[in-house]
Amino acid sequence: MRRGIRLALAAVASSFSFCIAGAQEHQHGEKPSPPQEQKHQHGAAEAQHEHGMATASGPLGIPETRSASGTSWQPDSTPMHALHFARESWTIMAHGNFFAGYDDQSSDRGDSEWTAPNWGMLMERRSLGGGELVLREMLSLDPVTMGDDGYPLLLQTGEAVDGEALHDRQHPHDLFMEIAALYTRPISGTTAFQLYVAPAGEPALGPVAFPHRFSASSDPLAPLGHHWQDSSHISFGVLTAGFLTRKLKVEGSWFNGREPDEHRYDFDLRRPDSYSGRVWFNPSDAWCLQASYGYLASPEALSPDASLHRLTASAAYNRSVGESGVLAALAVFGRNDSSQEPDTSSWLLEGNYETSGRSVFFGRAEYVEKTGDDLALTPALESEVFPVRSLVAGYLFRLHADSRYVLGVGGRASLNFIDGDLGSFYGTREPWGYMVYVQVQPGAMKGH
Repeated sequence: MRRGIRLALAAVASSFSFCIAGAQEHQHGEKPSPPQEQKHQHGAAEAQHEHGMATASGPLGIPETRSASGTSWQPDSTPMHALHFARESWTIMAHGNFFAGYDDQSSDRGDSEWTAPNWGMLMERRSLGGGELVLREMLSLDPVTMGDDGYPLLLQTGEAVDGEALHDRQHPHDLFMEIAALYTRPISGTTAFQLYVAPAGEPALGPVAFPHRFSASSDPLAPLGHHWQDSSHISFGVLTAGFLTRKLKVEGSWFNGREPDEHRYDFDLRRPDSYSGRVWFNPSDAWCLQASYGYLASPEALSPDASLHRLTASAAYNRSVGESGVLAALAVFGRNDSSQEPDTSSWLLEGNYETSGRSVFFGRAEYVEKTGDDLALTPALESEVFPVRSLVAGYLFRLHADSRYVLGVGGRASLNFIDGDLGSFYGTREPWGYMVYVQVQPGAMKGH
């Protein structure tokens, strides 16, 4: 494991060095972004200027900062942590987030170990045929830094290893998190068409995936409701089409609904068998609202005959606080209606507050209904539904922050609340956990 963490650190450092070199070349004479990417929408530009971030915009004047994972949206005022440079007619951004630390989860089902959740992405953008083409290559070294069974996380469920369902652990992400092309072309002065094609990517289902949303950017561990809200964010085979205006987007996807298997270095391509639809609405620079529905055929390899219907809704908020502080918050509802198990729901509220100094405070509150089958309990309890409540609080101190990279040290603590029947499996009704870690990510982009 230690060797894996060293390898991950070296790879991330190499990627950052390459991108920093490119950014410095751009600053010393590389061609600037094309004129159409230099346009500014007045309201969005003001909000972005307050946060000291890039103000470039794309089709319909929608700012770059609205784009998140897959085809998802976030508030226009969201800060963008990325390295930015140009190569001929392309503008290139490097995004990423790397954590490494010690994770300790208590109780009879807990565990402790060193781990390093991470991801990195290159995004290339250029004008093409009257529209805009965006290419994305997102990778994760989780298979190296975590191993097959991921990291300890009490009451977490989802995916499998060696024919057994994972429980009380968060699975690693695949090496290929996203390999995709996104094309957006205006069809009038107020409307555009969008097409997304991805051998590995994210269908139009759920909120911004947890590794990529700003409200969760300082927390190294996943939400317990991940498989009720945004678990489809790595799907091997996705086709999405949509229509959008300046504030509204309606989109639909046809995709492979099977979750990734335990072999994390390949493409788990299958015939597309699932579909989804999603609506986005950004009423202002500070707000982003989402509602979606999806049908996932045979998502679990251990239960190939089971399908589920997923319904999600979310509201994201972002605003500046004081001189240079930023507050981001997200509320999510997710529900799974399964063909073979009881219907279950989840709720999440999380926030991330960056002060004008070096401190970052973050937290998360969740309520998730999980079955005995989800939690790998005894056969007699497989169809029982257990309410799980969780509170997380964390703090991050930034040792260094500039336009190239941000380095911080932090910690997070969780306290969970479960009922008596479930508590007997954990030896307590209030299992807890903590993690201490370091974080490295690109610096926040400044206004042009």
